[in-house]
Amino acid sequence: MKFVKSAVLAFGLLLLAQGSASAQTAPEPVRAPSAPFADLRAIGVALVIMGAAYGIGSLTKSAVESMARQPETAGNIQTAMIISAALIEGVTFFALIIILLQTY
Repeated sequence: MKFVKSAVLAFGLLLLAQGSASAQTAPEPVRAPSAPFADLRAIGVALVIMGAAYGIGSLTKSAVESMARQPETAGNIQTAMIISAALIEGVTFFALIIILLQTY
């Protein structure tokens, strides 16, 4: 049993140690030319995120002010706020996917 364990261990180490023994280095990968407007995508992502943050922030501010004025309708206002925030986030994710997966 000890021999089998040693053989399995030796075989495992042999598989892990498998590598090229040559002194040559791997050739440099050929890089595709970068997209001409790759930096503009980052600006687009930043604008989308800032717009969503501003929208959700102003939505929350208005909802909290409305709840402070009429506490009896706080449940309805909170439900409407959560649904609106979810829709804003959904549109934001959709816009980010379009921006990031767009090919030139």
